[in-house]
Amino acid sequence: MPDIARIPPQNLEAEMSALGALMLDANAAFKVIDYLRPKDFYRPNNKTIYETILELIEKREPVDMVSIANRLQEKNNLEAVGGKAYLTDLVNSIPTAANIGHYAEIVHKKGVMRELLEASQHINDLGYKEEESVDYLLDEAERKIFSISQASLKQRFVSVGSALGEAWERIDRLHKNKGELRGVPTGFADLDNILSGFQSSDLIVLASRPSLGKTSLALDIARNAATKHNVPVGIFSLEMSAQDLIDRFIVADADIDLWKLRTGRLSEESDDFAKIGSALERLSKAPIFIDDEASNNILQMRAMARRLQADKGLGLIVVDYLQLMQPRVQSDNMVQQITEISRSLKALAKELNVPVLALSQLSRAVEQRHPPVPRLSDLRDSGSIEQDADVVMFIYREDKYKQSSERQNQADILIQKHRNGPLGQVTLYFNQHKTSFSSFAKGGGY
Repeated sequence: MPDIARIPPQNLEAEMSALGALMLDANAAFKVIDYLRPKDFYRPNNKTIYETILELIEKREPVDMVSIANRLQEKNNLEAVGGKAYLTDLVNSIPTAANIGHYAEIVHKKGVMRELLEASQHINDLGYKEEESVDYLLDEAERKIFSISQASLKQRFVSVGSALGEAWERIDRLHKNKGELRGVPTGFADLDNILSGFQSSDLIVLASRPSLGKTSLALDIARNAATKHNVPVGIFSLEMSAQDLIDRFIVADADIDLWKLRTGRLSEESDDFAKIGSALERLSKAPIFIDDEASNNILQMRAMARRLQADKGLGLIVVDYLQLMQPRVQSDNMVQQITEISRSLKALAKELNVPVLALSQLSRAVEQRHPPVPRLSDLRDSGSIEQDADVVMFIYREDKYKQSSERQNQADILIQKHRNGPLGQVTLYFNQHKTSFSSFAKGGGY
């Protein structure tokens, strides 16, 4: 039977020393303020004093015993924390503020340990109640631990003032290197000129009717990001197997015919084997990771993505495709299911701070129009996709609907939603033999 009287992890001496150091030297706070949190202090009076110090720093007021005592008195908290006598004890507890980092690290670690204990108790309670699915419990457990890990590594809020220096350097760099992208490059210059790459925390939806090249374009973007810019890419393929995706990567990189690869009709005269060898060497170094489990739901995906980010780093997530994802709770209402999935993907992008490229089907209604150019209203099953997405792109190919079209193998990429930038249209060339897109000027020799 557990000992309910056990005292949680804490170090009161380190708490007093950290506060004393801050009162001796206000500048010491800037060495620890990015990770030392009020809740890291175990004793409530020490937490209150630290919150008061942070308040004084924020208002650019002196941080000393007199100022702290006055502010505590104004809020009727002075006696509650132990009065001026306790503040005096804090100042006298250490001779110098030189070791503030050491004291703060101890206090912070004890705070994290207590958070882990609270999280484990929460998980323990959920397990005993048996009210949720195993997948939900696993996701909740992982989310709790992951949030503690992230909070202990970085500051949650960033002051605009503290970020201005970095912003100026970035603006100056962009000016000097005109065209440099802020996000993950797609590999298509015209598309990158409009989007400036895929931005962190953005949900990008790429939609079309079947067989117009959604998967091909997504794989081209993933391959370009990984092979040319070393961006780690995680691909959740709910429709195609990992081997099928790898075949497509090979033929696109080697510039050979997919049919020839799959039927073994490779030609030594065309240097097909040499091309494949070179492609394999390039692709072997590319940080691309594929999960082709067809029954993936958002909880399993989120767990896999978290682990991949922790183990390998993660710069881009690709989901192919949205309507095949399993919701956490099964329902006959498809709109409700897609709403849950799209919002979960946006939440995943924000949580991991990476762009998520989600492929989506369009409703058949688009084919009832002439010409059948896609609109936002054509997003299948839910308007929430449009609402949750930061960028919505459609693929439209006139040659698929008009046999006499003079625009053979040309694909229009229609950017019809761009939360932080302009809308636009980009034309790419589609090579159907290697199921890959290229910039129009390069593709067909135009």
